[in-house]
Amino acid sequence: MKIKAVFFDFGGVIQRTEYQSPRQRLAERFGMEYADIDNIVFNSPTAKQATVGELSVEKHWEAVAKRLKVSKEEIAEVEREFFAGDVADHSILEYLRSLRPRFITGLISNAWSDMREYLVRQKMDDAFDHLIISAEVGVAKPEAKIYQLALEQAKVQPGAAVFVDDVAANIAACEQVGMKGILFKDPQEARTQLKKLLKE
Repeated sequence: MKIKAVFFDFGGVIQRTEYQSPRQRLAERFGMEYADIDNIVFNSPTAKQATVGELSVEKHWEAVAKRLKVSKEEIAEVEREFFAGDVADHSILEYLRSLRPRFITGLISNAWSDMREYLVRQKMDDAFDHLIISAEVGVAKPEAKIYQLALEQAKVQPGAAVFVDDVAANIAACEQVGMKGILFKDPQEARTQLKKLLKE
């Protein structure tokens, strides 16, 4: 079946943590390991609730503040520092823009309620026809439903869609639904695989 829609993940693919030092500094400041601070922000119960929209992103950061024993004012600075090493890959965004309108482009991201606003503010949203953000749809990868919602929005059959993600479980799940999957390791390799599928 001819590919009609191309979906990308965001964190770890389009935007990646290229510099570990800001998070490392934070971990040291709070007497923790790098993995500990990472887990508090991304894998705590409130992070998981925020990912499926059961909790606002503000409430999640309040919980992080409590855990780190800092004030609400200080947590804004902690949040800035935590994400300071993240860099958006504009070559991927440009590539996605170049695929339109020949292909439908979409984002499927496990993200909190501030994701859409962030994409608009950073002028990244124009690379996508559709944004499927877990906090907005109430379901997260690797649940089958999030892929089905993406396919419904794009109005394409599973076999006519490809998804690029850096997590093997998410690729396995999209393939289970009938989509094609590309496990992201580096931008060049992903683009080569994608071009082959799109017959470009």
